[in-house]
Amino acid sequence: MNVQNRQTRSLLGRILFWIATALILVFFLFPIYWILITAFKDRPDITQLPPRFVPWVDFQPTTFNFHEILIEMEVSQFGTATEQSPFLGQLFNSVIISGTATVVAVILGTLAAYAFSRFRIKGEGDLLFFILSTRMLPPVVTVIPLFLMFTELGMRNTFHGITLLYITMGLPFVVWMMKGFFDEVPHEFEEAAMIDGYSRLEAIWRIVIPEVIPPMLATAVFVLITAWNEFVFVQLLNPLGYTTVTPFLYAVVGYGRTEWGRVAATTVVFVSPIVIFTFLVRKYLLRGVTFGAVRR
Repeated sequence: MNVQNRQTRSLLGRILFWIATALILVFFLFPIYWILITAFKDRPDITQLPPRFVPWVDFQPTTFNFHEILIEMEVSQFGTATEQSPFLGQLFNSVIISGTATVVAVILGTLAAYAFSRFRIKGEGDLLFFILSTRMLPPVVTVIPLFLMFTELGMRNTFHGITLLYITMGLPFVVWMMKGFFDEVPHEFEEAAMIDGYSRLEAIWRIVIPEVIPPMLATAVFVLITAWNEFVFVQLLNPLGYTTVTPFLYAVVGYGRTEWGRVAATTVVFVSPIVIFTFLVRKYLLRGVTFGAVRR
């Protein structure tokens, strides 16, 4: 009887577990599904009550919204004029600016983190705290000083200006993350390599870097997402040139009415590169975020 009760409780526990898992998945994935199907609805279907959920059953999908944001958009309140959409150019700017900032920040931050991890630096704790302190203030506090500095140096509406700002924003995170990862790599690896005749640079490149590639990629994902989603600085500092997608997403709401189809289509295209990149490096992410969790 006790065995049967335990089996019943075990079965009930598994059922409750899968029900809870299904509810959590629905809670987190439904907004993504809703944005996706909204991107393929025309205007009457978007505002239809009760809502329509199933493509080809409740409504006929259309690519009209993607045509508007990728090729040409209606610009008048009554839909009588169109102009070429700037979305592709701004998406290209987002890819180049965010990608460049991520690569440079990860490289420079990794080198700095290695130095902090392997060498005795006078005032190391103070330097690390200073690096971290640059991320303690909310971005809105630094908007005015940055605006004045960029205006004085002629860096507004430039590619190098906004890219340099994103690199500066990402460096503290990379340094602190990578230092912890380097601390988990035994010093004996490099010492053995240098005994075998490698220089320190060769030991770093051939021995240490392969060990920390997973955490480097995991760190790069977070830096890329931060730069990709940034809105305030690019809107203020680059309103006329090298504008990214985030200000476009804000402006695509429309004139006199909310263009939910445009907003949904822009969101789908905007999120896709990050999803693809994260999917490509997915096997490194778990290894990166759990690096050093199991002690040698």
